[in-house]
This record gives sequence, structure tokens and C-alpha cells, in this order.
Amino acid sequence: MSQPSSTAGVTVRTPRPGPIRAVVFDLDGVVVDSSAVMREAFSIAYAEVVGAGPAPFDEYNKHMGRYFPDIMRLMGLPLEMEEPFVRESYRLAHRVPLFPGVRDTLEALHERGVRMAIATGKSGPRARSLLDLLGVLSLFDHVIGSDEVPRPKPAPDIVLRALDLLGIPPQQAMMVGDAVTDLTSGRDAGVTTVATTWHGGDVAALLAAAPDLVAHKPDELLTHCSAFLTP
Repeated sequence: MSQPSSTAGVTVRTPRPGPIRAVVFDLDGVVVDSSAVMREAFSIAYAEVVGAGPAPFDEYNKHMGRYFPDIMRLMGLPLEMEEPFVRESYRLAHRVPLFPGVRDTLEALHERGVRMAIATGKSGPRARSLLDLLGVLSLFDHVIGSDEVPRPKPAPDIVLRALDLLGIPPQQAMMVGDAVTDLTSGRDAGVTTVATTWHGGDVAALLAAAPDLVAHKPDELLTHCSAFLTP
């Protein structure tokens, strides 16, 4: 394995042969800043189903990237929390913004002919609804939710499904995520893995998972892609 190097803010850990012709994005914490809304929705769902007391959102946040029912099982919480959580997530969706720089980056990738997909722990309908509300749904070729694959992250199924729909081989694609589950899913699918740090989460845990790339701002993805796309 080659030694890590850094260029234009993108930390390269294990360069892969290019070109990169497809980017698969996680949604929450990468494209959209949904933490505050998720905390509120989770708290309401917890109060409705479990009862009074502080909702353990910090523990929930440690499992980010997984499908909501899987997180409930891991936390030992009732699966009945999903209905009010989803209901409140829809109700509060207008308060979820894109991260700064994401729209410009997506548009630039789209203009360069890079194929793009979303592979999210959310359900497909909820992810598509949110992206449509934000006006960026049309920039993605496909949006895939955890309810639309046999096994959600950290299994590779959702990334492999995205590649199949995009018609792009793994060596020409990368998975961009903010959670170890994203990196595991991407690595097992055979793509270049990119850890993002602009979400403000547990960066140390991401780096410990040894991603191929670390991007500190959305537009740093352009540097990586443009290098491979330049003749």
C-alpha cells in the first residue's frame, strides 16, 4: 500500500486506478445537515412510544448510516418508534438544509458528466422527497434507500445496487460518507472510500477506519474527480 499523501485538502490514503466516473453519496451528514431535525424527531418518537425521560439521541447518532429499524434493534428500543419518527421527519423536512458548498459541488460534478447516486440509511421515498424539496433530486441518476436493498449498510448491497443502476464498475466509483458504516459498505463493494469531515462528527473514528480519501470540504471532491477526468 502506498503511503498517505495530501493534495488540495484531499488526503489520499490508497490511490486507486481511475478515472472516477461515478460518485455514490450518503445523504445525512454528507449532503444534508439533518442532525437537529433528527434529534427533534427522535425525541418526539421516544416520548410517544417509550415515555418521559431524555431520549438517547447521542447513542442513536453513533449508529448513523444504518437503517432506522436496525438501530432500534441495536439499542433495544421498540420498533414502533419508526412511525412517529418518520412522520416527524416529514413534518420538519423544510428545516433541513444542504451543507454549504454541496449544491455547487453536485452541479459541477453533473456538468462534468460524473454519474451520481444516493445510498442512504433512510427509506427511498423519504430520501427522494427531501432531495426534491431541496431542489437537487434531478442531479442524481438514482436515489436508493435502505428499504430497497436486501441488506442495508454496513453490507455492500446498497452500493452495489447503485453501481448496477449506474452501469459503472467499482474501480471507477467512489463512496462518500460520514460514518464507518458508509466506509465499510463502500470498501466491501470494491469502490474508493471517501470520509467527509464537514459534518462535525467523530472524525477520529472515521480515520481509524482507514478510508482511501478524506475530504474536508465538498469542493475537494472536484479536485479528485477532475484529476481523473482530465485527458
